[in-house]
Amino acid sequence: MGTDFASMLDHNHYLEQGDRQESNKYLVVENYIKQVIQSGIYQKDDKLPSIRSLSIDLCVSKNTVIRAYQELEAQGHVYSVPRSGYRVKIRAEFNSTWFEPTCVDLISICKEILTYSKHKELLSIGSAHPNIDAPAIKSLYAEIGRHSRQQAYTSSHYQLPPGDKLLVKQLAKITQDLGIAARVDDLLVTHGAQQAISLALRAITNSGDIVAVESPCYFGNLLLLESLGLKVVEIPSCPRDGINPAALEQAMKDWDIKVIIVTPNFTNPTGAVMPLERRKYFLSVSGNIPIIEDDVFGALAYSYLLPSLYTLDSQKRVIYVNSLSKTLDSRLRIGWMLAGRYRAQVEQYLLCDNMGCLNLMQSGVATFLTSGKYRPHTTRMIRIYQTNVKHFSTLLHDVLEQHENVKNRYQINITQGSFLLWIKLPEETNSYDLYRACNKERISILPGTVFGLHNQYQNFIRVSVANFSRDKDWLPAMKILGRLISQYAP
Repeated sequence: MGTDFASMLDHNHYLEQGDRQESNKYLVVENYIKQVIQSGIYQKDDKLPSIRSLSIDLCVSKNTVIRAYQELEAQGHVYSVPRSGYRVKIRAEFNSTWFEPTCVDLISICKEILTYSKHKELLSIGSAHPNIDAPAIKSLYAEIGRHSRQQAYTSSHYQLPPGDKLLVKQLAKITQDLGIAARVDDLLVTHGAQQAISLALRAITNSGDIVAVESPCYFGNLLLLESLGLKVVEIPSCPRDGINPAALEQAMKDWDIKVIIVTPNFTNPTGAVMPLERRKYFLSVSGNIPIIEDDVFGALAYSYLLPSLYTLDSQKRVIYVNSLSKTLDSRLRIGWMLAGRYRAQVEQYLLCDNMGCLNLMQSGVATFLTSGKYRPHTTRMIRIYQTNVKHFSTLLHDVLEQHENVKNRYQINITQGSFLLWIKLPEETNSYDLYRACNKERISILPGTVFGLHNQYQNFIRVSVANFSRDKDWLPAMKILGRLISQYAP
């Protein structure tokens, strides 16, 4: 269409707004494009202005325009056509209908996908378990074994909150290494990050309250919200930059949100990292609503780490949650939290629910952490995961390009940390049917349907490349995966 894009809105208003928010210009461009789409000039499948023309018209860099378009694509407003630019997908707006609070009902499908396979798999990329083929892990379990043998000579006792003193001290050091000024007295040891989030929700909410989550959202958190009888508002999230603060702000106007759960570092499933300015913007627009910051993948950054929301928060309303499940082994079930103003109530829950903690696991892990092997281990794992991401992505690309009905119709979101990949398949692909077909071929994947409440991620899958090494010929199994994707793609 030949419409002059820049003249369709108050151009000067947007430039002035951009000058006031220099580092947030891509958000300004994003809102600009949305308003143009909503004006009705551009209809479904119409080609939108090029990156170059928008860059000139709005006096911003091409990278700024690219970020805005990618964000809108993640939200479902536009779609990209290879070598042709972006087109209108839907005329959508953040409104009360989109943000309708929803009760979660995922337990049946999640029980199915979490069932441990009794058969050796050709391609095990479904579960988000870390790589445990490492000397440090052998030392870890040797230490736990020694502590197990010592238990026979130790009087029985309960390990009361906040947890084993040595473990609390070591976890505080790990937290400080992540740039968070955590004191020993601030920290509570939990049964994994999942329990920490559960405790935080119980301290803040009542049954029937509304919780905001980024979408797509880790299915474990959705299951937790289901078990607590809480309603969920899904906030659109960019697979690169994370939760959309403007969308959150709109949802807050429509609904009484009691708490927000967010993962700024390497969101599960997308691997998104919230940029620094977006973190500040997010804290600004969220008012005084309590925030639960899940940082289980934070220590697996390929390069540098950004300041946490907990560190940036001036109101002390952020509850920080972490665990050793992704850096050591998910079977340990060792998590911790900085509960801030909710510490007293959370500690009471910890004591009353469990009458203490797991003495053996806590003491064994604590001693292992004093050995100095934890940091070199995570550094080694980061290198392995980064290599595995590149290797898997290359292989999958080569396999899918051989299928005409899939070629150029998929997208692999490359993460900058952790070992998870979020893969967009051709529209109308049913990832749950694909998941079941893969199971029959002894290939495990995770269907996108479990990461949302409205089947909006039906054509997505999540894979884990933690154990996808170069030391094995994965091509035969990858070819089977490619064939199945082609079979279930329209």
